[in-house]
Amino acid sequence: MNLLQITLTLTTLLCSLVAGFVLAFAIVVMPGIRSLNDRDFLQAFKVIDRVIQNNQPIFVLVWLGSILGLVTATLLGIVQFDGVNRLLIGIAAAIYLLGVQLPTFSINVPLNNQLQMLQLDTMNDLALGKARMNFEKSWIQWNTFRTVFATLTSVLLIIVVFEL
Repeated sequence: MNLLQITLTLTTLLCSLVAGFVLAFAIVVMPGIRSLNDRDFLQAFKVIDRVIQNNQPIFVLVWLGSILGLVTATLLGIVQFDGVNRLLIGIAAAIYLLGVQLPTFSINVPLNNQLQMLQLDTMNDLALGKARMNFEKSWIQWNTFRTVFATLTSVLLIIVVFEL
């Protein structure tokens, strides 16, 4: 196995783990806490997000590793691939960076940070309802977007790996 094959295989694994992570939020976590009242919903999400924001090492390794790996694999692939594989890895990188990472850092993380700043114990029911309304719909919508593009990235990378 050469450096490109190793990098591409590892990157495919990491990007697929990220796809599974955002999918788990889309089909398990958010539907699971949806039935909670506003205070409990917001508190549950804060607790889950705090684990991530406290730099949980495996999460950081997978998430940041997927970015670094994909950039590296793409650069190596552009040099070493030709034709369809060069195109596929370029498309995979573009949709992952623009469709997963950009919304994560420009929308989902800022929403998480806003939620972390709320003092839920001091908020009345009206304020809690408004906070949830400002958070939940947008967060779910963008997570669904990320899930679609993360899954598509994994499919494209799997195709490239099998072409090697």
